Amino acid sequence: MMNNWTDQLANLRTGAKALAQANPAVVQAYGGLNRALGEGQALDARTRELIALAVAVTTRCDGCISSHAAAARQAGASQQEVAEALGTAIALNAGAAYVYSARALEAFNQFEQA
Repeated sequence: MMNNWTDQLANLRTGAKALAQANPAVVQAYGGLNRALGEGQALDARTRELIALAVAVTTRCDGCISSHAAAARQAGASQQEVAEALGTAIALNAGAAYVYSARALEAFNQFEQA
């Protein structure tokens, strides 16, 4: 399962340009949100990108993974920092499955009572 993430990012950027032409208001608003995130002072760019990369994994967004992996590299993140951030994503996804498994069992049991 080897992806070419450089090509993935290039394709994402091409698609984003087409979307910006088709729906400029939404793309401009999205860009404003991302610029606002960069104005924060408590987290540096490397930390923000490590968080974003971990979130990209939990949302299973290949475009987000390529974008934030490149940005994390550019911001100076190390492979070890990325691995630790991804470890957190793995743990949280497992936790979400655990929590939602309990909810699913509860739903199943409620239908038995109906």
